[in-house]
Amino acid sequence: MSGYVDAHHHIWRVQDLPWLSGPMIPRIFGPYESLQQRDYLGREYGAEAAAHGFTQSVYTQANWPLDRSVDEVEWVQAQHEESGWPSAIVGSADLFSPRASETFDAQTAASPLMRGCRLQVHWHEHEAFRFAKSADAMLDPIFNENLERIAERGWVFELQAFPNQLPYVRELLGNHPDLTFVIIHAGMPIEGEPWREFLHELATFPNLNVKLSGQGTFIHRVDPDWIRTVTQVVVDAFGSDRAMFGTNFPVESIWTDFSSLVKAWFGVLADFPQAVQDDVLGRTARRVYRLAEEGPR
Repeated sequence: MSGYVDAHHHIWRVQDLPWLSGPMIPRIFGPYESLQQRDYLGREYGAEAAAHGFTQSVYTQANWPLDRSVDEVEWVQAQHEESGWPSAIVGSADLFSPRASETFDAQTAASPLMRGCRLQVHWHEHEAFRFAKSADAMLDPIFNENLERIAERGWVFELQAFPNQLPYVRELLGNHPDLTFVIIHAGMPIEGEPWREFLHELATFPNLNVKLSGQGTFIHRVDPDWIRTVTQVVVDAFGSDRAMFGTNFPVESIWTDFSSLVKAWFGVLADFPQAVQDDVLGRTARRVYRLAEEGPR
């Protein structure tokens, strides 16, 4: 393996993100004052990542206003040109708008790194954990038409959903067999909820991959035992060839530092066979996001 791939991270300028620059609102990862204090740019991320053996990464949209989805891609492309990071971009768009394809076209023109789209559709009984307007918002006809346009471009769709949305997720995946999906944060597991059953049910869809990311989201710490539990369930259900690691940085910096985070994951993965490590730490992400075997400049 030529180097590790971080399949899920963010970079940002605080001024571009109303949820960071404005008053704090409840988020699934808890209070986030530390994120509001400074920008986190490509060069800083790249230095931290490269120091731990990462040679490639995938930027995932950071919730810029949807009417600035093209601006976001242009800014991330400029970060890549300056620092060599990231290697691929997952952008966003208003997928409930019949004009979303115009955004896709403009993003494609703005960056050759475009590989996918994420619009968060997770919904939970706990109000602070909600993003979508309803649990079944993902079944909206216009939303689904836009997923077809995403598939036509050869992009992936990054799916964020909770186990309580299982019936709608199953219908969504079944309606789009030609679209590659990536479910982030390993399906948003919360102990006490049926996340194991959720993952095993979804593993029957061959077009779904899983990001082992964001496992401090609900417990607000780095917990190797929890990481091991989630990783084992994902590998057992999906196989390692559909699983990939993501730091979810800098969100996880609320409770840890980059080095402690990746060392915990590396320690857990070291107990798995080498083929599993190779898949999770690089091979799966390179396939899903069509990354060449090369690192930053």
